Amino acid sequence: MSIRITGIGIISAIGLTVEENLLSLKESRTGIAPVKYLDEKRGFLAGEVKISNQDLITRLGVQNPNISRTSLLGLAAARQAWGKTNQDKKLKTGIISATSVGGMDRSEVFYADYLAHTNPDYNLLKCHDSGNTTERIAAELGISGYINTLSTACSSGANAIMLGARMLIQGKLDRVLVGGTDALTKFTINGFRSLMIYDDQWCRPFDESRNGLNLGEGAGFLLLENEKSIALSGNKTLCYVNGWSNAADAYHQTASSPDGKGATMAIGNAIAKSGRSLEEISYINAHGTGTKNNDLSESVALKNIFGENVPVFSSTKPFTGHTLAAAGAIEAVFSIMAIQHNLIYPNLNYKTVIEETGLVPVTELLVDKPVNTVLSNSFGFGGNNSSLVFSDVE
Repeated sequence: MSIRITGIGIISAIGLTVEENLLSLKESRTGIAPVKYLDEKRGFLAGEVKISNQDLITRLGVQNPNISRTSLLGLAAARQAWGKTNQDKKLKTGIISATSVGGMDRSEVFYADYLAHTNPDYNLLKCHDSGNTTERIAAELGISGYINTLSTACSSGANAIMLGARMLIQGKLDRVLVGGTDALTKFTINGFRSLMIYDDQWCRPFDESRNGLNLGEGAGFLLLENEKSIALSGNKTLCYVNGWSNAADAYHQTASSPDGKGATMAIGNAIAKSGRSLEEISYINAHGTGTKNNDLSESVALKNIFGENVPVFSSTKPFTGHTLAAAGAIEAVFSIMAIQHNLIYPNLNYKTVIEETGLVPVTELLVDKPVNTVLSNSFGFGGNNSSLVFSDVE
């Protein structure tokens, strides 16, 4: 059974709205640049959203300024996806949001003041919990029927979409906002540096010279509705989520299995559930982080599934940076936009093929090929691997 998608919203390093993101993708314009708002060393490259917290608060009309950047980014994308949809007591409405850092950006302010003995504001700690991020978004939108927060590392956003789809099929909800949000923090930056997988140059997914990822921040949300909800909302169906699968191979805390076992299972099961054939996959939005281990593992998985007939594929992380828990949701929005506008996005910064697999991603924007079905991959730490299939038909 397919699930209708009736709204999309996004905020990322390449734009504050769906329209701005689409234009940047069409123009092959990266958002990875030296940070401006994060208190990091000069010249540090990341996919930072180009707006301050205060400007976000003003733009969104938030009354209580004690709010994390993670919540603000999520609210910006969620409002776009929610659109002009009205609350209706006849409908069971929910929100499922994913995050990996929660309100860590506010906690870092608190601890700096605490250690410096400069009158720390303990109210900042109220934002720390990951669930607080979702609850703030829900409160601003007036959603109270069902509120849930997922945190499964880099597959979180995809898993939120998956859970929302399942709850609609089971009749537990009539409509649900699903997605993910994460803000840049020193905590995550230093964590990835400690793993020695952060590249101080622009990331190069699927390139033989790849040397790590660039972190990013942002949020993506989809509005999923059943027929009862659409009859009342009048919202137009933009696309369908046809297939989904999660496969946790638990290979390593931070590394992907070299044989691509978990990724292979997730991709294969998602396509099987979608009812689409391998030949019907028009485009693959790859996880493609730019790390040595991940890109090789995903490449092996793609060959395990498709053999020598791997569909055109690319990673969009050189546009946005790796947005962690938000990545699966942001790239779901990109996948839907690819179907809506018949676009296949370029894999920026690619030059040299990976010797072990020989797979070559798309390097220029393609606009002359129909895009009917898209596979979107999101693979997280601990071997938590998720794949989604989107299509223009049910």
